[in-house]
Parts: sequence; C-alpha cells; structure tokens
Amino acid sequence: PVYPPDFAARVFKIARDSQGNRLTYAKLTGGTLAVRAPLSYLPQTGGEVLEEKVTQLRLYSGAKYQTAEAVSAGQVCALLGLTQTYPGQGLGAEPPAPPPLLEPVVTYRLVLPPDCPAQVLLPKLRQLEEEDPQLHIVWDSRLGEIRAQLMGQVQIEVLRSLVLERFDTAIEVEEGRILYKETIAAPVEGVGHFEPLRHYAEVHLLLEPLPQGSGLVFDSQCSEDVLERSWQRLILTHLREKTHLGVLTGAPITDMKITLAAGRAHLKHTEGGDFRQATYRALRQGLMQAQSILLEPYYHFRLSLPQAQVGRAIGDLRAMSASFSQEQAEELAVLTGSVPVSALGSYAMEVAAYTRGRGHLSCSPGGYAP
Repeated sequence: PVYPPDFAARVFKIARDSQGNRLTYAKLTGGTLAVRAPLSYLPQTGGEVLEEKVTQLRLYSGAKYQTAEAVSAGQVCALLGLTQTYPGQGLGAEPPAPPPLLEPVVTYRLVLPPDCPAQVLLPKLRQLEEEDPQLHIVWDSRLGEIRAQLMGQVQIEVLRSLVLERFDTAIEVEEGRILYKETIAAPVEGVGHFEPLRHYAEVHLLLEPLPQGSGLVFDSQCSEDVLERSWQRLILTHLREKTHLGVLTGAPITDMKITLAAGRAHLKHTEGGDFRQATYRALRQGLMQAQSILLEPYYHFRLSLPQAQVGRAIGDLRAMSASFSQEQAEELAVLTGSVPVSALGSYAMEVAAYTRGRGHLSCSPGGYAP
C-alpha cells in the first residue's frame, strides 16, 4: 500500500517485558517515527492531552528484539515511554478504532486467598485490564471487593489462569450478578455547592433523558463571562472521569445528556479539587430530584429446535417475559425475539437437554430497556 507522508499509527496491544517495562505495540500507517520524538495523545479516560517521548523503539521477532533509531510506515514496533495508551488507539493522523460491539452484562465477585489483600492484587489486575480492555475490573469501595464484568465461562477461565500464571495467585469467581443501569424520566436541574473554609465552587447541571442506547453525552452551554473556559473544561473532565451511580439502586447511569448550565468560582479561594466536589454534588442532587428508571439488559435470541418441542419452548419463553415470533423451517421450528438476561440464565443447557442436542440457542446483546 501507499502510505501518506504524515505520521500515523494504530496501537493494537499493550504488554510488559520481563523487566516490567510497559510496551505499546503499534503499526505505523503513515510517515516515520524516531526515538525521543514527542507524541501527543488523548488518554482513554479523556481529560488533558498528554505529551510523552518515545524512549526506545523495539522490533520484535518472537521473544527477541532489536532496537531501532527510527521506523517507517508499514512497520510494526513496540514503543517504550508511553504510559496511558490503549489498544485500538490512533496516534498522529490515525483515527481511533470504533468501540467494541460486545459489552458485558454480568458482574462476578473475585474471591481472593486469605494471604492476598485486595489492595495488593488490584493494581496487578489493572495491568491485565490495560492489556485486554474487554476485562472490566471494578473496585467496590463500599464493600471492599473486586468485581469483574465478564462475558461468560470462557473469559472466567482465562482470567483465573492468567492471574495464577502471572501473579501466582489462585482466585475463585463467584456466581454472576446482572449489571443493571439507571436513567431518568424527565429533564431536571441539579445544583452543587462546595464552600468549606477558604474553598469555593458552585455548579449547575441540566440532566435530560436520551433515547435508549445513547449512553452519556456531556455538553456546556455556560457563557465564558459567567465561568472561565478552563473551569468549564475541568467540570466536564470530572463528569467523564468516573462511572457515576444512580440513586435508585446504585447502578451506573446511562442514556442521559448532562449539560453544564452555569457555575461560579472565587478569584482567591477556588482550587481544582473544589469543582470536583461541586460537580459530583450537582449530579447527585439532580438525580435525587428526578424520577429514576431502572434498566435491565436484554438479549436478542434465536432458538431452533424440533417441532415436537415447540410447545415446551413457547411455555418457557412466556414464563421468562420474552417477546418472540415463530418462523417455520423444513424440519426445525425457529423462534426469534428478545428476552431479559436475568430470566434467561443457563437456558441454553436446558435446551440441549430436552431436545437431546438437536436444539440450538444463540444470543447477542440487545441493549438495555426498563
């Protein structure tokens, strides 16, 4: 292929060498890159643009590598010196990759051995999460537990063997729990005020519901005459920096537009951390006033099975509150529709049992609904 002259690269893997150095594997899709070259990029969590220097370029062949002074378009290399890169990231002129299609809907509690405190294992698990972004590690500070949001049995086995191999720790994974989410029914304004001695910040947020599947959208309609742009950017960073929990069940919020409507700072007494407190308070105060709606995950399913067992399958699906339609195939009947994840459970194994292996259930994520 003919590569463009401007520097561009796609990050495809994060790993660590035997000395613990963080390696960013990337393919150059344009231009050239030299050692000590400064790279500007946006971390996955958003916030300020980072500028870091590439301290070493490695060309790997198996476990061995050669260092290079520069690499050109078309080459694959490992970069040292970058601290917050992530798989799928675009560097330079390369656009970021689209987000993954699959999102886990079940959370599992990790049971650690008595001699391994959670605070010791958590940073190690964060390393694994960097290498595999599909591994969602969550620290529950209220209960002091580590949870992992996983897709199912295969990923559980991979996680257990990785932790044993890399950190010599045997963990157990408890029965999964469904990941619920929350949204609001109508627009509402939340106000957050933070004013202990020699500190001051005030934030007004407008919360508006969005269509299902929209996620969280952040915006500002606050005039710079009212609040400086730097403070506004800081407030939006605090909104993006963590998973905000709803007030109904403590589940993450989604399908909402959060707009900075107004804010106030003090010339002398306002510091950066003051706006973090005021922003969190404004969001929570708005959620406390709103009518919250609990959302649960759904699967789109396709169930094919012999005609003789259709009656049993229809009875089961109705008991699960599934909505479905029936198609006619030559020998097999096909049922398609959507069903709550919480009701489905291990139904695929039941299907295999009562159809003696002739039935097949396949599922794909169907989003969240009330």
